[in-house]
Amino acid sequence: MVQVDFGLMLRPTNAGDSFNDLMSYNRQCIEALSPAFTTLWLEDHLQVGGNDHLEALTTLTYLAAQYPRFHIGTLVLAQSYRNPALLAKMAANIQALTGGRLILGLGAGWKEDEYRAYGYPFPSVKERMAQLEDTIQIARAMWTKAPAIYDGTSYHVHDAYCAPQPATPIPLLIGGGGERRTLEIVARYADWWNFNSCTVEEYVRKLVILRQHCERVGRDPNEIKLTYLSTLSVSEDPAQVKHHPQKHYIAGNAAEVTEELERFRDQGVSHFIFRILDLETLHHFVSHVAPTSNSSFSNVEQE
Repeated sequence: MVQVDFGLMLRPTNAGDSFNDLMSYNRQCIEALSPAFTTLWLEDHLQVGGNDHLEALTTLTYLAAQYPRFHIGTLVLAQSYRNPALLAKMAANIQALTGGRLILGLGAGWKEDEYRAYGYPFPSVKERMAQLEDTIQIARAMWTKAPAIYDGTSYHVHDAYCAPQPATPIPLLIGGGGERRTLEIVARYADWWNFNSCTVEEYVRKLVILRQHCERVGRDPNEIKLTYLSTLSVSEDPAQVKHHPQKHYIAGNAAEVTEELERFRDQGVSHFIFRILDLETLHHFVSHVAPTSNSSFSNVEQE
């Protein structure tokens, strides 16, 4: 039976909150986590209007020093925002500073308004996917070869040194469910895969396609760690349970949430990452759903 643990998606911004209020909320969430939670995550966006907003890599590095029991992960970095060789160097440095606690999540990028506001070109999806594949191969080359040389479709490095190279390999997470290119890239390169805010049935449909890509490229799909991200809403009061008209939430009372997570686990998902709507939700999940150790749901305590 698949063993599961949990991760917290930090709140990156909140309208009306000051920067200090935002960080205070995130610290309260982190400090409320049980041992079943093993990771902290942050999205990679640069702005939401004029609201205070957390930058992913600097914030996670800071929190990794404050909370050394957690691994940290990006879900996911837009490859376009940072030169790929520099990103590989930054990731290796974070890995060294944290003693091997980084999970590097990468994506092709999509939020056009941020690209335009920050002065980045916004090429076609096809070009951004090619850039993502180059970024992955540059990172892997720089982490394992000295010097690294890579000539790709979009990016190139020549005699690039990344020292120190990671003593502990950095897991590479690819997020997304694009059935032709994204899942092919997952099959070729990813150590972890994440798909988010969907039903179990939709996750299974994507997983079937991922496994087909794995077969075509000669990859064992069992080498890829399956993860799932969703917003969590759990309460014994049905009036307090929140849903979203477009995105699938993990929502319901403790028994219902546990049952849905079990269904994902039965498909091989071993790491669940949650956006938390409020501290009350988190406390209820920790007390009544989350295992007290990294174990299967057969040991989950029920009310």
